[in-house]
Amino acid sequence: MRNRFAVLLLLLMVSLSVAGEKIQPAGPVHNDEKAERWARKTLHKMSLEEKVGQMFLLWARVEFLNVKSPQYIQLHDWMAKYHIGAFGITVPVDGPFLLRNQPYEAAMLTNQLQRDSKLPLIFAADFERGLFMRLNGTTGFPHAMAFGATGSKDYAFAFGKITGEESRAIGVHWNFFPVADVNSVPANPIINTRAFGEDAHDVGEMVRAYIAGAHGAGMMTTAKHFPGHGDTDSDSHLGTARVNATREHLSQVELPPFRDAIDAGVDAVMIAHVSVPALEPDPNKVASVSKSVITGELKQRMGFEGLVVTDAMDMQAVVKLFSDGRGNPHGRAAVEAIKAGNDMILIPGDIDAAYNAVLNAVRSKEIPESQINDSVLKILRAKASLGLDKNRTVDINALSTLVSTPENLATAQRIADDAITVVRDNGRVLPLKSLGTAAAGPAYNNLEESRNRVLALVLTDDVRAESGRLFERQLRAHIPDARVLFIDARSAEASIPLVAQALPQAQVVLAAVYVTPTAGRAVQVGAAYQSSIAMHPALLRLLKDVLIKAPERTVVLALGNPYVASDFPDVQNYICTFSNAPVSENSAVKALFGEIAIRGHLPVTIPGVARRGHGIEHAATIAGGTK
Repeated sequence: MRNRFAVLLLLLMVSLSVAGEKIQPAGPVHNDEKAERWARKTLHKMSLEEKVGQMFLLWARVEFLNVKSPQYIQLHDWMAKYHIGAFGITVPVDGPFLLRNQPYEAAMLTNQLQRDSKLPLIFAADFERGLFMRLNGTTGFPHAMAFGATGSKDYAFAFGKITGEESRAIGVHWNFFPVADVNSVPANPIINTRAFGEDAHDVGEMVRAYIAGAHGAGMMTTAKHFPGHGDTDSDSHLGTARVNATREHLSQVELPPFRDAIDAGVDAVMIAHVSVPALEPDPNKVASVSKSVITGELKQRMGFEGLVVTDAMDMQAVVKLFSDGRGNPHGRAAVEAIKAGNDMILIPGDIDAAYNAVLNAVRSKEIPESQINDSVLKILRAKASLGLDKNRTVDINALSTLVSTPENLATAQRIADDAITVVRDNGRVLPLKSLGTAAAGPAYNNLEESRNRVLALVLTDDVRAESGRLFERQLRAHIPDARVLFIDARSAEASIPLVAQALPQAQVVLAAVYVTPTAGRAVQVGAAYQSSIAMHPALLRLLKDVLIKAPERTVVLALGNPYVASDFPDVQNYICTFSNAPVSENSAVKALFGEIAIRGHLPVTIPGVARRGHGIEHAATIAGGTK
């Protein structure tokens, strides 16, 4: 009761503090004559220092911040010293773990920064799977590839609309999505399930639908990662990724979804830190600093007139190119990126070096001030298209009616349900029969004996992570005495005796494989580390042993990367969710017990297993488990 009273008091104080403050409406993204006049008038009044600052976006991490705290003072100082024009909303991290916060904290932070900024700020975010990627208590969607499995453009439209509505409610205006990459390489370690699929036309249709939904809800969109990051087996967070495709291949596969995005009115295009010899022959230039790629291909050949932004400039693929000892690499990288045609620099590794390098390059006429004016005018137009020239802040009290509505949650779950794809089914295991929920008991010392009738192996990168926890709870709701073992690379060897002991008695073995694209993820191969989206070798050995000893009784669930089946092509029962999101974990368990109809079809080809378009459909089961 005391905590509830404190929250109510906080909201009351916030309401009183913004009394009379103009609240930001979330109408559709649009430009008009008034917006154009405001943008030009504002540009005319700005100093060179202010204009250069508008071209930088920095991180703002969502957590409660007193305005006198060191963290908030740093954000305030960045705005005052560098005239920052945009912030990217994210959350604190603890090693590999994101420390999600709440939408109220996000809205309070964006409001406070808006009040303290001379010019209105644009807030952006990587909400590739909805706000739940960063914030608890919000609507979470599965990865993009799950939408490809449904084949529904209506779902992609709803995805954009819901994410846009919830984003604008907390003061975020711009999503770094949709991913327009075509995942044509199964071993791609960083795109994978973030792409809608491997067919350029299908990807383009999903991209168009998402943009339309987002624009209607008042959110700016970003097509990424130009000119395509799907045809590579390297992660640009770790080093330079190379796309060796010919210009003809690029024109037929990589570029069409970006053309679709441009036709749909996408607001921004994000440039990848990838080497593309067909478009830029200089081996020392990645796309994000290539005038041939940005000005030549994107702007002139494809006619894009919107915002051109870099991928995060603290990534090793671009930093390494300028780490030659001849000055600060972050400063030189920012200058070269703007010379190539970028309008905004995202997340420079050193803001002081990057800002001053660009400022000095303009003063020395290495960069024409007219180019800076053109870029800043685009940025100001974008702010006006969002209505930020009139109202900057959001209504904190409206969050409880706009974010995570039952309808939004139901839509996200329905999408995840319809994405479930049965690739293999030997007809001997599925659907499982539920034994009912566990009887109610005391909160503590309520010991439930685990039997080996159903053995579930949760194979994950890190047993400390969230992956598999919801899956376990939902499984136990159906079979209270299921035996569930969480296993990662560090515990794989120690788990072998436990698995070997339980395997002979198990009537059903469920192997839930959690592998999703993660920035900077690498596995050790011999004495070296390399980027990978594959299962860790120790986990793969364990799973292959299970499939040898109990092939007909084992169901493998790919909660993420669908291509893992290529490592065990004789698998008899194989189900893909294309995502490790909570909604996908829910869907996986419902599919196991026949509670939903199975309608999904592969949006990609799994080498040696199945081709794109394959999927075994099942009707939902009736009581008693009959198909």
